[in-house]
Amino acid sequence: MLSIQCPGQVPLELHHLVLDFNGTLALRGAVVDGTAERCHKLSQHLQLHCVTGDTYGTAKDALAGLPIQLHVLPPTGQSLAKRDFVSHLQGGVCAIGNGWNDRLMLTEADLGLAIIMSEGAASATLMAANATFTSILDALDALSIPERMVALLRD
Repeated sequence: MLSIQCPGQVPLELHHLVLDFNGTLALRGAVVDGTAERCHKLSQHLQLHCVTGDTYGTAKDALAGLPIQLHVLPPTGQSLAKRDFVSHLQGGVCAIGNGWNDRLMLTEADLGLAIIMSEGAASATLMAANATFTSILDALDALSIPERMVALLRD
């Protein structure tokens, strides 16, 4: 479990991290350099999941050896499928994504983080997020060092 206590907010006790793949963990189907180390560190406190439509068909190979459970979705209905995945998890959930199909899962999560990297981000997803980062590395670091989240989200 990962606990984040922001003054003026309800304490967050997170058990799961749900990640989108393309545009979030990966760019053009390849995991962003430096992500693996951060995922290994976070897996000591959280169960990591990747929920994706796998646009490039590379997620399984790209995530091999990482402590992330992969869930590949059918090509349609992904927004609802991602939201439903988050809603069925037991315990607090942090979700990270960038695409239109991530907006509902960010809203459903206890903590929703949006990523804007070179593949862009859907504006509805940015509005659904509690916070936005310009790199998956920065978002994962903010979870690993809860004081960063406190500084960002305190009342």
